[in-house]
This record gives sequence, structure tokens and C-alpha cells, in this order.
Amino acid sequence: MGDERPLDGRVAIVTGGSGGIGRALSQRLAAAGAAVAVSYGANAAAADEVVREIAGAGRRAIALGADLRQADAAEALVARVEQALGPVDVLVANAGVSRRLEFDETDLETWEETLAVNLRAPFRLMRAAAPHLTARKGAVVNVSSVNGLRSFPGVLAYCVSKAGVDHLTRCAAIEMAPLGVRVNAVNPGVTVTNLHRRSGMGDTQYAAFLERSKETHPLGRPGQPDDIAALILFLASDRAGWMTGETIPIDGGRHLTCAR
Repeated sequence: MGDERPLDGRVAIVTGGSGGIGRALSQRLAAAGAAVAVSYGANAAAADEVVREIAGAGRRAIALGADLRQADAAEALVARVEQALGPVDVLVANAGVSRRLEFDETDLETWEETLAVNLRAPFRLMRAAAPHLTARKGAVVNVSSVNGLRSFPGVLAYCVSKAGVDHLTRCAAIEMAPLGVRVNAVNPGVTVTNLHRRSGMGDTQYAAFLERSKETHPLGRPGQPDDIAALILFLASDRAGWMTGETIPIDGGRHLTCAR
């Protein structure tokens, strides 16, 4: 296997693959030789565009819709990927939701939906893909957040869900290690995607938020999707073959700072 195509012949699932980190990652995985299942929740047009871009470069990809809040969605997604592309070698649980609500505003519906997408779905996906991953000595990469490592106001449910993802990663890693499966997570800081806009920020508020991120992140800028995708690709490949159970900050140093 050439070093320039470290995932040659492998099959990868990327949830939330139609935009932001997922889009950048799907393109990187395909360039690295993987056949990619671009899983999306609602934006079919964006997912189809990602697939067209990958196909235009002579790579294999398919777009698959999945409501990961549903109990049977993970097993159905893995089965569809196997039928279309083959058994799964790499699982990247990237799909996530966030809403900006203070503690006393956080209703049970928001709490349950956030945990369903951000925490329960990765668990279900790992369980559904486990037979494939075990047979093929595969890898899981969960997309967590600096919010899983540090506490921030106004995003209670999101912080709790990402802290859960971090410990899910560690616990799954130690149980799946004897099976030859590696499980790691990345913890991005503020990254320029649609996540914060979907959380309720308007354009003006979001622009101010990104400007403020230049001060709150020691390296002086928010992240770009490709920053995160590069690390995920490394963790998914054999280059990281002796790494498991890691939750890796990739946040311009944000986790090193106190609240300010």
C-alpha cells in the first residue's frame, strides 16, 4: 500500500459528510484511496455534490440519508454501505448538533435530541459496524469537541454530550483493542462550519464570534475543516496503528486556556 494512498481498497463511513469537517474529510479519505459513504441527515443536495466532486476525481463515493436519532438507523446505514461498497474498515462519527441555551432554558427535548445525535448515535454506529471492524482490523474516529474537555456557558447539553463521547471513546477502545480495532477521538476548537449558525447564531453574531476566536485560541485563529480532516485521516490510517483511546485536542491551544 503506497504511503500516498494509505486507505487504498478500504471502505469508510462519514456521518455528517455533506458539509464542514465531514465534507473535507470525505474528500481526503477518497484521495487516500477509500471508497466513501457520505451519510447526511437532511441536505441531500450537498451530499450529492460531495459525491460528484469525489467521482470527478476518479474515486468511489455514495450519498446515504440517515436519521441517526432513530434506533434502527445505524444498523440500516451499515447494511446499506456493505451492500453498495463492501464491509466497513473506517467509521467516522462526525454528525453533531448544538443549541445555544442557558441552563434554565435547556428543555428536555433539546437535551434528548443533543444526546441522541452526539452520543447515542456514535455508540449505535460502533455496535452496528463492530463485526466488520473486527474482521478487518478497522478504526473508529469520533468527532468530539474542546467542549468535552472544558466547560463553557450556554451550551450545557452539547458539553455533556461531547464529554460522553470522550469517555465512550476510551471505554470502547479498551474493550475493542483485543479485537484489533482502534478507537480514537478528535476535539476541535471553534471551526468554521455551519454548526454554530445552526445553533441559533445570526450572521452578525457569528462574525463577532469568529473574530473573538482569534483571542480565545492561542494560535490566533479559528480552525478550518481541513485542519481537522487531516488529523482524522491520520488516525484512520495504519500510520496511527499503535494509537487507541486518545482524545486529541486540535483547537489552536484553546483547551490550554482559562475562561476569558
